[in-house]
Amino acid sequence: MGHFWAGVRARSHKVELQGIHIPHNKATAEMETSVMPLPSSIVLPMCQHVGAACLPQVKRRQHVDVGTLVGHVDARMTADIFSPVSGTVKEIRTIHYSDGRSDQAVVITPNGEQTVDEHVSPPQVTDYQSLVEAVRHSGIVGLGGAGFPTWLKMDTNLAEIDCWLVNGAECEPYLSSDYREMVEYPNTIIDGITACLDLSGVPRSLICIEDNKPKAIETLRQAAANDDRIDVFVLPARYPQGASRVILRNVTRRSVPRGGHLTDVGALLFNVTTMSQIGRFLQDGMPLVKRRITVMGDIVERPQNLEVFIGTPIGEILDHCGLTEQPRKIVIGGPMMGVTQVEFSSPIVRQNSGLLALGEAASQVPQTTACIRCDACVSSCPMHLAPIAIQKAYQRTDVEALDQLMADLCVECGTCSYVCPAKQPLAASTRLARSLLRSEQRKARKGN
Repeated sequence: MGHFWAGVRARSHKVELQGIHIPHNKATAEMETSVMPLPSSIVLPMCQHVGAACLPQVKRRQHVDVGTLVGHVDARMTADIFSPVSGTVKEIRTIHYSDGRSDQAVVITPNGEQTVDEHVSPPQVTDYQSLVEAVRHSGIVGLGGAGFPTWLKMDTNLAEIDCWLVNGAECEPYLSSDYREMVEYPNTIIDGITACLDLSGVPRSLICIEDNKPKAIETLRQAAANDDRIDVFVLPARYPQGASRVILRNVTRRSVPRGGHLTDVGALLFNVTTMSQIGRFLQDGMPLVKRRITVMGDIVERPQNLEVFIGTPIGEILDHCGLTEQPRKIVIGGPMMGVTQVEFSSPIVRQNSGLLALGEAASQVPQTTACIRCDACVSSCPMHLAPIAIQKAYQRTDVEALDQLMADLCVECGTCSYVCPAKQPLAASTRLARSLLRSEQRKARKGN
């Protein structure tokens, strides 16, 4: 594989325009981050990441400090969980998610003192392996929404990696959490990138930002001005520009083979806030215990970018921001890819970047009609899939057809449902089809 960056100081080029233009409604973009006061309780689910759930490392009535380890499991694909407050463990209870899954959760009552655990200190990092090991014990996961353990993504063969991409696209409507990270903390982003490049030997990093964020583009270009390895790549504002395979293709012109990963084609990709958190952790050693979320919606009285302790119940966040009426729908994340919540007691976890409260007007469900064969879902899909055909194959439970239609490549962006004039539930059907196909593929591999 040739090195894409050899001798090139690329800032932009003509990119593929698959996807859609949608109103971004980023009313909070120029609002500086505010800090939410301590909540009355902290609820820490033991699975706030992709992979094996942690096991509680504390007991009822035990005292904890800020940064105390409360969740750990001896598994490779996992990420430790830490207390964001000082206080007392009230209970360890079972909680239920809106999709029917259950989880253990450590519930902590803060004491207001915010004393820091004695084990919190900057990590000793001397080479790339010690950097990976430090991040392994930081609780850092993909903060753009995926929640994949960051250390595990770093623990790869670097021989063929020639670019470290940093995703600052934030193409999801309403959300401006990553944007605020870029304009408020450019130096910790650059610190994280510099550490990763210095210790890994990867020669190049590009911070990828949509062109509707000129302040972030200029701020990060200035912050990176003294390092020729780091630059900003400007992308057109088009949804879902931030999807990993989409941004890889549009920046590097490379495509990931089916069943493969970005590392197979020489790239690593981190969310911009994830990279900033690495830079911050290397400075102070504080594990991931808080994050910024965008709180918005048509019934939110005071929309804002809010720094919250991980584990804060969403009901307390909405009380802090104020509501003009009772919510008809509460969504964690953005309106395109977010997940509806049914309990005000559900907490904000590590990978959440937004909280939306929607009233009656914004929650109307349109009536579904018959497909009119307009091809809008096919022409808009960023992965060049045929969502309506996938839906029909799923309804027939035709796994062979789902395989031929490559349903497993769906990035679950919701574009197909958004553009469908018949309001067919294409995104939901394709998500279910993807899950079915992958399940059958795993069964087939075990059978062999």
